[in-house]
This record gives sequence, structure tokens and C-alpha cells, in this order.
Amino acid sequence: MAGTIALIGYGEAGSTFAQAGAWGERAAAWDIRPERMAAAAADGLRGGDDAAQVMAGADLVLSLVTADSALPAAQAYAAHLAPGAVWCDCNSVAPDTKRAAAAAIQAAGGRYVDVAVLAPVDPARQKVPLLLAGEYAAQAETLLRDAGFTNVRVVGDEIGRASAIKMIRSVMVKGLEALTAEMMLAAQAAGVVDEVLSSLDASEKPKPWADKAAYNIERMVTHGIRRAAEMEESCKTLSSLGVEPEMTRGTVARQKDMAGRQDRLIEGKE
Repeated sequence: MAGTIALIGYGEAGSTFAQAGAWGERAAAWDIRPERMAAAAADGLRGGDDAAQVMAGADLVLSLVTADSALPAAQAYAAHLAPGAVWCDCNSVAPDTKRAAAAAIQAAGGRYVDVAVLAPVDPARQKVPLLLAGEYAAQAETLLRDAGFTNVRVVGDEIGRASAIKMIRSVMVKGLEALTAEMMLAAQAAGVVDEVLSSLDASEKPKPWADKAAYNIERMVTHGIRRAAEMEESCKTLSSLGVEPEMTRGTVARQKDMAGRQDRLIEGKE
């Protein structure tokens, strides 16, 4: 049998990957939320009473938690890594956060790899682009491909390089979402939604802006809190590069503000 996999965090990413790869009992999952442990069991994954049981004997550990939990997870679970196991930190955090997590994993004798997930896991599933960086990136690439991932690329030996690509890219991707929400809030308040969207359609093709607006807003309503945490890390990234993250700080606030909203704007209606 191929090497075993442990998932730390069983949210959207973890469940999507496990289902797409049909990992079943090849994989074990740990999540602090009982309902997510139940979801993992329903998907055929092994569980345990704690992270130590789940990680025991695993060759590959995928850390798939929220951005603000990435470092605490590495620090809390590093001691449970099996000898020679690879910890793939797939979380969207700043390079400095990845380096701090790497220090915790390596101090416990683990092999840390910085992984950047460059697109939504749904619908890409195991075709989602993964960038890998760190001393053990080549080993992680082999393990990830063995687990069913098909779009994996090593970008360097330096921990933080993959996350730098992701965090800087996120300034644009999440920033556009936040700007879309700001535009739509103002357009609705002024009663000019249709006119604004049609003017954008006239200047940009091929996808209608009504579709773009609806998609961007849906992503924030559903994932705004998680995305805000990620953008906090983008702020750290820009600051470490000597760039003042003025717009990115605004994106953090807008993502938080949009999280969970259920008004008519979210439905794309004027």
C-alpha cells in the first residue's frame, strides 16, 4: 500500500482532497470540531482521540487549518510526527509565519515543506496548482503525486518562497473581491447597479460583470473570515518587503464586513 496520509484540519480543502483521491482508510484526519471529525468518518477516513493517534505512522501530513491556526498547529503537533514524515504546510500565511512553523517542525525532527495552493480547491480538486518550497520539497512532490495530486511544482529550496508567491498574488485576487463589494455597495446605495455593471461590460470581456460580482461576493460571504485572516498575512508579507499595505488592510476589513451577509446585494439583485 502507498504511504499513509494524515490531515490536520478537515474543512473544505481536506474533505475535497480526500474525496477526490478516494483516500479512504489510507488517510486519517484530525479536527478540533466534532462535526468535521464526523464528516471525515463519513468519507471513510480513520480518526483518533487526538492528533497523536491520527499522525502515528503517517508519511505525509497535510496541514489544512485556518491562517491564524497554522503556526499554533505546527507548534502543537510537531512532536507527534513519525520519523522521516513530511509536514506540508498548505495554509495561506506569510513567509515569516511559514519560517516560524518550520522552526517548530524541524526542532522536533520533522521535515517541513512550504506549500502554496494557488486556486480554489473546488472545482480543481486534485488538479489544483501546488507550489512547493524548502529542503524537502522534492520528497513532498513525490508523496503528493503518489496521493493523486497532478499539478505540483517545486519553486525553490527556501522556505517562504512558495508562500511569498501566494501572498503577493492574493493582494490582487482578494483585493479585487473587496473592491467589487465596495463598488456594489455604493452602486446599490445610488440605485445605479445595472448602469455600473453594463459600463464595465462595455470595457471588459468576455465574462459579464454581473457574473463576476456575484461570484466575488459569494466567495466573501462564504469565506470572508478565513480570507480576512489570509489577507492579514499578506499585510505582513508586504510590510516585510518595505511596502505599506494600505489597500490590503482595507481588503481585510471589507472581507470581514462581507462575511455572512444575507441581504439582497449578495443575491446580485438591485
